[in-house]
Amino acid sequence: MDKLVLKPIGTIKSPFNSIEGMPIQPTGAGGAHGQIELLPEYLDGLQDLEDFSHVILIYQFHKSKGYELKVKPFMDDQLRGIFSTRAPKRPNPIGISVVKLLKIEDNILHIENIDVLNETPLLDIKPYISNIDNIQDIKIGWLEGKSEEMSSKKSDKRFYNE
Repeated sequence: MDKLVLKPIGTIKSPFNSIEGMPIQPTGAGGAHGQIELLPEYLDGLQDLEDFSHVILIYQFHKSKGYELKVKPFMDDQLRGIFSTRAPKRPNPIGISVVKLLKIEDNILHIENIDVLNETPLLDIKPYISNIDNIQDIKIGWLEGKSEEMSSKKSDKRFYNE
């Protein structure tokens, strides 16, 4: 497969117009409200989604250009392999966030705990299903003992080209 073409299905609106100071994960978003403006041709795909409390957003890190295979992540001072991080400068700049779904009005989804840059292209929406998506017996590698910091850690410009 030489080329993969993805087409945005909408846009994520958030209060974050700058990379600097933005939360690095939804747990650190402090209840930040946002909206998803779904393109009208995908409106029928929202049927039954309002019965879910949370959704998984899959989006493009549209301000991230290029990548390195070793990066210094927000949660550490050591270089780490890109695939052991959630850093946005990746071979395929794709991000995921689990957010709370507040309500749906036509093609607008009102969400909470958003941690992405305003005007981020949305690639897909999936329902969050706790008994499938929440795995209990896990290892978190180099993040062991650091995961509590994620809710207070903020972004800087190290991974973006504004």
